[in-house]
Amino acid sequence: MIKFIQSGTSAKIAEIEKGSVMISSAGDILDIMGEVSYQDCGSIIIHSDGFSKEFFDLSTGIAGEILQKFSNYRMRLAIVGDFTHLASKSWRDFIRESNRGRSVNFLSSVDEAIAVLRS
Repeated sequence: MIKFIQSGTSAKIAEIEKGSVMISSAGDILDIMGEVSYQDCGSIIIHSDGFSKEFFDLSTGIAGEILQKFSNYRMRLAIVGDFTHLASKSWRDFIRESNRGRSVNFLSSVDEAIAVLRS
């Protein structure tokens, strides 16, 4: 299920409700992006449990492939969750670099995600 959040003067933000999807491929994310862009949303919040465990294994390339779609289509993504279990240096670096940019951010709460996506 998708919840739409009005974002003031900018486009709406779509929050994919926790437990309502399982994203395991770029095709899955393109379906979601298409659905929310039809509703005039420029940003999406997805809870970390909405991604398959393969997403969190950087060696599969799935995370890079999925997140590249947000850059290609100029849409913003906030992934919300507890990322402390991702103890590898590669993931820490990946999250840090993502959070420096504007396309994809890894955040700890929906409120924090809304604030970042509104900026």
